[in-house]
Amino acid sequence: MTKVISGFPAVGKSYLYNNHKELKVLDSDSSKFSWESEGVRHPDFPNNYIKHIKRNIGVVDVIFVSSHKLVREALESNSIDYTIVYPNINLKDEYINRYITRGNNVSFIDFLNDNWDEFITDIENERFPVKVELQQGQYMKDVLEHIL
Repeated sequence: MTKVISGFPAVGKSYLYNNHKELKVLDSDSSKFSWESEGVRHPDFPNNYIKHIKRNIGVVDVIFVSSHKLVREALESNSIDYTIVYPNINLKDEYINRYITRGNNVSFIDFLNDNWDEFITDIENERFPVKVELQQGQYMKDVLEHIL
């Protein structure tokens, strides 16, 4: 059975995609579906993204998906069960350092820095997904077995 896992930025989705070869993992970057060109939103987003996810349920073991609120709402409205993996709200500095280390651009880092509390609080207040909160130094690889 396919597990759909929504992962906050820098929890280790791409690491697992590249290093967990015993599982069929799909790392579905929403940006490939949300933009037609730079600065131009795709008119069918997030529906096109949800269709992509649905097409791959039953095909792969794990589908990593975006943690954007719009995507999470679309997963719920389409009754797609998922687990969200996100950091403890007190780990802002650790995650900002992860973004810097992995080479994210300044606007991305500033956006997450400025909206950190709101983003994490929104996730904590959700009732539909199964939630897995990462603690200091933890990554998706540390909780994947529990999720599966």
